[in-house]
Amino acid sequence: VDESMNPPHSRHELHAQHEAAAIEARLAAAKQNSYLGDAVLGAIDGCVTTFAVVAGAAGAALPASVAIILGLANLLADGFSMAASNFLGTRAENQYRDQARRRELDEVNKWPEGEREEVRQIYARKGFDGPLLDEVVRVLTSDKERWVDVMIQEEHGMALGGHDAARAGLATFGAFLLVGLVPLLP
Repeated sequence: VDESMNPPHSRHELHAQHEAAAIEARLAAAKQNSYLGDAVLGAIDGCVTTFAVVAGAAGAALPASVAIILGLANLLADGFSMAASNFLGTRAENQYRDQARRRELDEVNKWPEGEREEVRQIYARKGFDGPLLDEVVRVLTSDKERWVDVMIQEEHGMALGGHDAARAGLATFGAFLLVGLVPLLP
């Protein structure tokens, strides 16, 4: 269980979470991707589309066995479609981020002064100025990986890490099946 998802309940717990060692441990811990959004997407669609199929079959006065067969066919076909779409969309986002990273690294190598000026303007807009701005730019651009990370986040507005496309698809499919069964149960 991810303890960072449970808010502190007491003043003592809140204080303890803001001690230097606790902050350091929390920031050093590996960031885990959340697939909650993928699951919610699948769950809502699974419930709605299966309900529509079952309601349509019932409205047409089809036997219950036909409604169940149509509902199960919807669960498998539409669930697979949602999962495949989410898998491909997530993979495309990851590929786009990787392409942007390569392009930014190429620009840092070929036009370092222009890229340094971009960092300067980004942080000037955040309120840094004078010698402090110069130092921030110097530090951020002293390491190419960190420099490219800044450009990915600040210029392109992308998160540094991507989702695992297969897990995103599986989360969508699993939630689609699980919640999509609800309209079939009655």
